[in-house]
Amino acid sequence: MALLPVSDALDRLLKAPALTRVEMVDLHDAMGRVLASDVAARVTHPAFDNSAMDGYAGHHEDFAEIGTELSVIGESAAGRGFSGPVGRGEVVRIFTGAPVPAGADTVLIQEDAEKLPDNRIRTTFALEKGRHIRPKGQDFTAGDVVLRAGDVLDAGRLTVAAGMNHPQLPVLARPKVAILATGDELLPPGSIPGPDQIIASNTYGVAAIARDNGAGIVDLGIARDDKTAISNAVAKAKAAGADILVTLGGASVGDHDLVQSTLVENGMVLDFWQIAMRPGKPLMVGSLDGMIVLGLPGNPVSSLVCSLLFLEPLLRHLGSLPPRDRSAKAYTLTPLPENDKRQDYVRARLSRSSDGSLQTETFSRQDSSMMQVFAQSDCLIIRPPHASALDAGKLCDIMVLR
Repeated sequence: MALLPVSDALDRLLKAPALTRVEMVDLHDAMGRVLASDVAARVTHPAFDNSAMDGYAGHHEDFAEIGTELSVIGESAAGRGFSGPVGRGEVVRIFTGAPVPAGADTVLIQEDAEKLPDNRIRTTFALEKGRHIRPKGQDFTAGDVVLRAGDVLDAGRLTVAAGMNHPQLPVLARPKVAILATGDELLPPGSIPGPDQIIASNTYGVAAIARDNGAGIVDLGIARDDKTAISNAVAKAKAAGADILVTLGGASVGDHDLVQSTLVENGMVLDFWQIAMRPGKPLMVGSLDGMIVLGLPGNPVSSLVCSLLFLEPLLRHLGSLPPRDRSAKAYTLTPLPENDKRQDYVRARLSRSSDGSLQTETFSRQDSSMMQVFAQSDCLIIRPPHASALDAGKLCDIMVLR
């Protein structure tokens, strides 16, 4: 099978239809979720004319001239309004958010009123009609559609949802990602490795990328290089209702690489395998009983790069989240050699020059097993297939990591 260009592989992966499952969630659990349908207000806001300031509510004719003396006949506070009407020559002491009494149409702020004896005030500022009053329904009225299907819920949208009297919202279900690490040599973190054993690390980085893009995680643990063990893990992924099965390692065709063959025996239809990229060439994509199968390489950096390039956009597509654009340009501080037929993703640091432009410097070692280098990288320099050598100081394309 010929190596597939990165862009072609991504195009084929994103042909999967977006998820349409809907669930109701409490507002506290809705941050970052995608609305499944339009949401209309159940109440009117404000529910009544109310004061925008602390002051005195009265008739605008009484506030039209400076020096008018008025009688204070009562008080209106939030949650405890004044029950009677306000006549000419009268005002009601009013506080922010309190109902405007019947007959009043303007609020004189307290700084513009001089207190006099016997519950009277004198105006020190002239006002136009309606000043400092928030009219009923100024924000929205019952029945108004305020939030739309496809909106990503954030602090502002959750606030208005609560204000519309919705304790729960209909949202699209999160894509569910089942992650399976494979290999006789792998042990979970916290273990004491024996001879020829290593600590499994890929699951945690891949899961973090998945969660950061709206997914729920099913950790299938570590399966030995054994077809029965792998098949049992696949059965668990199906039972959990996974939308995506991510396997880590074992997707090649060596004597100990059993993932691809076992998945095919379990009914997987292989879409494509092996990508013209470095790191990450052994990427595998298929479908199995409604699950998308994404077979990632076993090397930590390869699995992370492939997750950013393929799993992240796939999850955002399935979950109807807007695409995340990590692309940018920077001046390379390191000469870049001519490239071969595979697209390179070179680990590098980012900084700012004195004029504020981005500049990047590659790490001297690029081995795909070196987790520390990736952890210290701020970006990946993208070197297209057959790219010419690039001198230091030239612009290059980058993929921003942080």
